[in-house]
Amino acid sequence: MSKRLTRSIRFAGLFLVGTAMLTPFGRAQAPVYEITPVSSSVVFNVKSSVSITGKFDKWDSTLVFTSPDIKTGVLDIKIQAASVDTGSGMKNGKLKSKDFFDVENNPLITFHSTKIVQTSPAVAGQPINFEIDGDFTIRGVTKPEKLVLVVFGYGTGAGEIKGTMAFDRKDYGIDGSIPFIKIADRVEVTVDLKAKRISGAAPKLQQ
Repeated sequence: MSKRLTRSIRFAGLFLVGTAMLTPFGRAQAPVYEITPVSSSVVFNVKSSVSITGKFDKWDSTLVFTSPDIKTGVLDIKIQAASVDTGSGMKNGKLKSKDFFDVENNPLITFHSTKIVQTSPAVAGQPINFEIDGDFTIRGVTKPEKLVLVVFGYGTGAGEIKGTMAFDRKDYGIDGSIPFIKIADRVEVTVDLKAKRISGAAPKLQQ
């Protein structure tokens, strides 16, 4: 993980990891959480005749809400498209081009949440599931998508979040190709984050 990524991955009021260190709900300030840099990542995968898997080295995210009620939260994720890293200079260059991310004209890939839903009860020792509806923007095109999250470590004081989102690249005008490589339309994005609560109250969850 790059030093730049280490400095940038800080979430303000991130309920997604707050659930992993939940304390009794009371009259307190909105929670503030900090991502532990080691092992945090944003990765994508596209099925193809030659593996296309990569990560983004520069991104950050915030979740701002007005109370410990998770329904008041708004999650924003901003990714620097030009920081894509597949381990191949040729693939990186192609993905940055106008045929794919078009990073010169569209430097950011973003997700802005519009609804947060807890889909499983908060039980100590068990993972907790969430669904987040939001507006996903890539290559200057914005469409509604769903981010599915699983939070581990409830009640331990430290947490891990694993999330997934899938989209059709052609819905966003990403219809480019790479010579001699057959590329599927479906793109899967995964996040793997570790964090701790640094201040405020933990959000109120369904038991």
